Amino acid sequence: MDFLEEPIPGVGTYDDFNTIDWVREKSRDRDRHREITNKSKESTWALIHSVSDAFSGWLLMLLIGLLSGSLAGLIDISAHWMTDLKEGICTGGFWFNHEHCCWNSDHVTFEERDKCPEWNSWSQLIISTDEGAFAYIVNYFMYVLWALLFAFLAVSLVKVFAPYACGSGIPEIKTILSGFIIRGYLGKWTLVIKTITLVLAVSSGLSLGKEGPLVHVACCCGNILCHCFNKYRKNEAKRREVLSAAAAAGVSVAFGAPIGGVLFSLEEVSYYFPLKTLWRSFFAALVAAFTLRSINPFGNSRLVLFYVEFHTPWHLFELVPFILLGIFGGLWGALFIRTNIAWCRKRKTTQLGKYPVIEVLVVTAITAILAFPNEYTRMSTSELISELFNDCGLLDSSKLCDYENRFNTSKAGELPDRPAGVGVYSAMWQLALTLILKIVITIFTFGMKIPSGLFIPSMAVGAIAGRLLGVGMEQLAYYHQEWTIFNSWCSQGADCITPGLYAMVGAAACLGGVTRMTVSLVVIMFELTGGLEYIVPLMAAAMTSKWVADALGREGIYDAHIRLNGYPFLEAKEEFAHKTLAMDVMKPRRNDPLLTVLTQDSMTVEDVETIISETTYSGFPVVVSRESQRLVGFVLRRDLIISIENARKKQDGVVSTSIIYFTEHSPPLPPYTPPTLKLRNILDLSPFTVTDLTPMEIVVDIFRKLGLRQCLVTHNGRLLGIITKKDVLKHIAQMANQDPDSILFN
Repeated sequence: MDFLEEPIPGVGTYDDFNTIDWVREKSRDRDRHREITNKSKESTWALIHSVSDAFSGWLLMLLIGLLSGSLAGLIDISAHWMTDLKEGICTGGFWFNHEHCCWNSDHVTFEERDKCPEWNSWSQLIISTDEGAFAYIVNYFMYVLWALLFAFLAVSLVKVFAPYACGSGIPEIKTILSGFIIRGYLGKWTLVIKTITLVLAVSSGLSLGKEGPLVHVACCCGNILCHCFNKYRKNEAKRREVLSAAAAAGVSVAFGAPIGGVLFSLEEVSYYFPLKTLWRSFFAALVAAFTLRSINPFGNSRLVLFYVEFHTPWHLFELVPFILLGIFGGLWGALFIRTNIAWCRKRKTTQLGKYPVIEVLVVTAITAILAFPNEYTRMSTSELISELFNDCGLLDSSKLCDYENRFNTSKAGELPDRPAGVGVYSAMWQLALTLILKIVITIFTFGMKIPSGLFIPSMAVGAIAGRLLGVGMEQLAYYHQEWTIFNSWCSQGADCITPGLYAMVGAAACLGGVTRMTVSLVVIMFELTGGLEYIVPLMAAAMTSKWVADALGREGIYDAHIRLNGYPFLEAKEEFAHKTLAMDVMKPRRNDPLLTVLTQDSMTVEDVETIISETTYSGFPVVVSRESQRLVGFVLRRDLIISIENARKKQDGVVSTSIIYFTEHSPPLPPYTPPTLKLRNILDLSPFTVTDLTPMEIVVDIFRKLGLRQCLVTHNGRLLGIITKKDVLKHIAQMANQDPDSILFN
């Protein structure tokens, strides 16, 4: 009797921390699609079902875009309010942040537009004055206290409710998109806790951003919404197409850059990216950006806090400082990756990792204590970047724009280069100290047990370096116009140098040095600034930073964290240049015990159950007989266990002595023998095989391009051994003189 006519629940699914079989998943989806297409010709209802099936992908993208955009808006508004809460509260309505509180006030002067009677600092509330040393100490104490409270809440919620909500999430999403299964990583609890703790972590003033975690949040939305559609719920490969599009929507709302989001998904996170996914990613990113724009979280009709527009053209000579910024970005990227990975490894291998709450509180306390005295470290990192990108106008009251106005007239809307005033020199010193603090503290912050993105701190480091260089160049051009490098294009009273542009180029260089993004980075930056004419400086800086960083270490930060955590991720960009053969990598080796196999028609249920209990392999080759070792197919351990359990419950007479048949027809049975168990339906009849003399570079390519879990090795048609994805990763690590066991995910 073949009890497998009806599909058994659980057969064809995967255990946690296993790799999916891309080939099998794609084949199952083709069969499903073929069946729906054939049925659609039979009745109107079947035709409607076929149309709804085709449309379901676009509907899913619409829902992902709407949900991602809404959550991003909620996070932006909440983080803005809670960041200001560290400094004071609005008596006109506690739910207003500082800026909104003073918007409608009649008592705001232009010079002090952030001061109004409705906004009270903590010293005004507690001791009724904002002047003097005691008031300063009260404000200082409250700032540190709120920062510690937010950080404690964030780390406690993550630790208790959703341990997967920590970090940026991008290394894990890359691994999941490559076919690995981490159950719960994109679940509803992770989404809820990540959304809440991301607001708390950003508001605590730690050197982290919300942009990377927003990709994780969007992917959680995608994964949860997949459960509403059968087509995506039951097929792991189709679900990964949706997650690629969700990642694009995440970057779209993080930077207000829909096209940059699609390119980020394609360049940085996706493993399998067909053309259909490109269109759907574009649609999801568009809907997400439109939703965020409708919410208008910053009240400036922009999707990000640091949107700027520059109008001054750049000169060819300026490519030299732009390339210098690229070199700085590459050096900072390589330094950051090495030091951060060393610190994270120390956290994993020592007692430090056992006390995540204490670690977060100590880093928060140090950050808050050092940040408060300096106005550039006290403000949120997004506001700092906004200030650094800003092109000074006549109405700007910030210290960075405190120039001496020694001019009579200038072209409308354009200010000439001017000598720096006291405020600019003071700001330069403060920014230099901010740069040192950001460089050091970010190393210890990224990787703690709270949601932490790396985009914003990296951009801040680059933007500070860029602004310092930009102001230096501006003053050089003002005081030394007779120099050959300036006199050909910079005339007296002209606006030659834009320091804000240098900040933007520096931000791109540092972000590129850390993540090794190129195309998507440049597109994100020009979508942020709306300046197409600055593509060449951005490209020059991004490429220089990548070359410099690659010369000092091949891995970007996300790949380094994937390797640190031991995820089975096969990097598609790396070349395999060694001359080894399949027989050098396969199991079993020469002196090992023989390969564990099942025979097609001579093993009992008890024999198979014994093999399952004594081994931990995730599947077994099926052969004609142990003598011939001729290959029939491959069967997964999970499918075997579920099928045997199901047969014992539902099929009469199946006992331990029942014979299991993987053949199409079972021979007639003698009387009084227990019924047989036919399991041909769970057998993969076309497993991938290579010969023992196949070069490993071809085997590695097959694993990368087809997303295989395992590959069988034969010699003259006889089964010799098996190569799994972990064997390939171990071999690559061994060839690179690394610890081969470092890839075993714990």
